[in-house]
Amino acid sequence: MPLDADIAARLKRDPAGLVCAVVQQHDTREVLMVAWMNDDALHETLTTGRAVYWSRSRQELWRKGDTSGNVQRVVRASLDCDGDALLLEVDQRGPACHTGTRTCFEAGGDLGAVDGLAGETP
Repeated sequence: MPLDADIAARLKRDPAGLVCAVVQQHDTREVLMVAWMNDDALHETLTTGRAVYWSRSRQELWRKGDTSGNVQRVVRASLDCDGDALLLEVDQRGPACHTGTRTCFEAGGDLGAVDGLAGETP
């Protein structure tokens, strides 16, 4: 079954046919990872309630947790106002990152950005 035509029409895909998906823990709002979805991945995600992505390195669907057991149960899926990014709110089972850390941003580390609001009063 293809992706619902109304949803497909709202998506702005990159040249490879992908849309960025920001993945967030539904109850804590913690950003877990960023992944990519094509129409098939989004359709399967919306119809099964389990997060499915497009693996750019393997060029195939990637059902989160198939090999690791760290499944993402989808609680909500939203599209941004421009249609070029998805927000998946999930219930993450185990670490989200393939390195074994809770989030991929934890594994990547802090880059030491300057606080642009330092010294301002609220």
